[in-house]
Amino acid sequence: MDQTPYTIPPATRIGHVHLKVADLQRALDFYCGLLGFEVVTTYGTEAAFVSAGGYHHHIGLNTWYSKGGPPAPVRSAGLFHTAILYPTRRDLAVAYRRLLDAGYPLTGVADHGVSEALYLDDPDRNGVELYWDRPRQQWPHKPDGSVEMYTRPLDLDGLLRELA
Repeated sequence: MDQTPYTIPPATRIGHVHLKVADLQRALDFYCGLLGFEVVTTYGTEAAFVSAGGYHHHIGLNTWYSKGGPPAPVRSAGLFHTAILYPTRRDLAVAYRRLLDAGYPLTGVADHGVSEALYLDDPDRNGVELYWDRPRQQWPHKPDGSVEMYTRPLDLDGLLRELA
């Protein structure tokens, strides 16, 4: 009998996140109006699926158990953040410029070595990470060969120079 521990197939991906929101239109204004996702379908006034590029959905939004409800407490178990991966650094810079132009507050920014990230909260205080991955050949490594991730300041002016 094979004693090799099971590992998930390398091509496996996380397909979508489904969020409980208090106000569907407010959530759509954020995810579609500000971040630029497109509505794929709605279920009356209670739920919507949104995506990038025509996929069936990357983010589900619903009010089935949460309509008019308060945000989840910060000091409780649950989702820390949804991470939205942009294909290029320039695409992340465009998203950052849109946030600046809208006056939308960031909760943090970071250079993680393997990626650069902007952090913010959606209107229901669900954490959102907007990021891009550096090419794998640029990822930092520890002396033992494992990936070295860290949290260092992100050069926001350098990010915006991607738009010049």
